[in-house]
Amino acid sequence: MSVIVVGVNHRTVPLELLERLSVPADRLPKALHALVSRDDIAEAVVLSTCNRTEIYVQAERFHGAVVDVRDFLCELAFLAPEELSDHLYTFHDAAAVAHLFTVAAGLDSAVLGESEILGQVKAAWEVAASERAAGTALHLLFRHAVEVGKRVRTETGIGRSSVSVSSAAVALASDRLGGLDGRAVLVLGAGEMGEGMVASLVDAGVRDVRIANRTEARADALAEKVGGRAIGLDAIGDALTEVDVLLTSTGASDFLVDAHSLESVMARRGHRPLLIVDVAVPRDVDPGARLIDGITVLDMDDLRAFADVGIAERRREVGRVRDLIDDEVARFRDVAGGREVAPLIADLRGAVEAMRAAEVEKAGRGLDESQRAALDAATRSLVAKLLHEPTVRLKEAAGTPRGERLAEAIRDLFSL
Repeated sequence: MSVIVVGVNHRTVPLELLERLSVPADRLPKALHALVSRDDIAEAVVLSTCNRTEIYVQAERFHGAVVDVRDFLCELAFLAPEELSDHLYTFHDAAAVAHLFTVAAGLDSAVLGESEILGQVKAAWEVAASERAAGTALHLLFRHAVEVGKRVRTETGIGRSSVSVSSAAVALASDRLGGLDGRAVLVLGAGEMGEGMVASLVDAGVRDVRIANRTEARADALAEKVGGRAIGLDAIGDALTEVDVLLTSTGASDFLVDAHSLESVMARRGHRPLLIVDVAVPRDVDPGARLIDGITVLDMDDLRAFADVGIAERRREVGRVRDLIDDEVARFRDVAGGREVAPLIADLRGAVEAMRAAEVEKAGRGLDESQRAALDAATRSLVAKLLHEPTVRLKEAAGTPRGERLAEAIRDLFSL
C-alpha cells in the first residue's frame, strides 16, 4: 500500500484550467465517494483551494491509482487524458509526505508562508473523515501535516510579517488605488476568505464595507461583527453603482457577476472607474469584464505577481523550514512504519511464543517446579534474542520496498 498525491497547482496550469479542475465544497462528498469506489484507491482526501487541486490517496497499486485519479480529474474538467497528463505532478510515499508537509507549511502557496492553507488542509481532512473516505493511513498523515504546519509557524519566521491571500487581495487593491481611505468596498463571499478580506479592510481603515453572500445569515453575522452592511445577492447590481472596489472570493462554480450586468452598472456609474479583485477559483466575475471601459479586473495571477514583491525576509526562512520538514518526514516514516509492522511483529511473536510454550510443556513433563521454571526462563530468553534482530530490521525498513519484501518473507516463512 502506498500514499500517493496527484494534482495541479498555480505553477503547473494556467488559471483557466485550474478553475475547471476545482472541486467546490458542496461537491466534495460526491467526489470523495467517486474516488474510493475505484478499484485501486482505498482512502482519499481532496484538497481544492484557489491555488491547487490535489488528490491524496492510499493506493492498492501505484500505477492503477494514478490512472484512477487522472481519469477522475479528466471527468471533472471534461478533458481527454492526453490534454491533462503533462500538467499533473505525482508523488508517492516519502515524497508525497514531504509535499503535503510543504503545502501545510505555506512554502507552496502563491503568498509564501500564508496561514490560510493550514486551515484548508485541516478542513479537507475533516470532510474526508466525515464521509469515511479517509482511513487509518490518511488520518495519520494529515494529523501529522497539521502538526508540522503549526510547528513551522511557531519555530521559524516563515509567517513573520506574512500576509494571507485575503489580506494580499486587500493590499493589492490599496496599491492600485493609492490607498483605501474614503473608499466604499463590496465583498462578495462571507466564508473564511471573505471574512479575512473584511478584517483586512477594517484594519486598513475602510468604513463603508458591504457584504453579500449566498447564505444571508452569514453575511448578517459578519457585517454585525465589523460594523459593515449586509446586502442580498439581488442587490449586488445596485451596490456596484456606488462602491469603488469589488472583492470576491466565493466557492461558486458559475459566474456571480456577468459582463452584461457590469455594462449596465458602468452606464449607471457614468463610467466612473471600478476596481475588481477576484481571487475566487473558479472566478466569480466574467473575464469579459476586462473589456468594459472603466473596469479593472485583477485575479489570482495578478495577486501572485504582487505577492512576490517584498518577501525577502520570509524567503530567508525557507531553508530552516525545509530542514524542519525533512526531520518531520523522517519522524512520520518511523511512526507510520511502526504502526504498519506492529501487527506483523505481534503475530510473529505470538506464533513463536505458542511454539515455545508447547515445546516447554512437552519437555517439562517429569521435571520438578524449579526445573520447569528454569526451562521456561531459558527458552523465553532464547526466543527474545532470536526475534530481536528480525524485529529491528522490520521496523527500520518499514514503509520501503525492502520492508515490504521482508514482511512478505516473514509471513510466508511462519504462515502468518
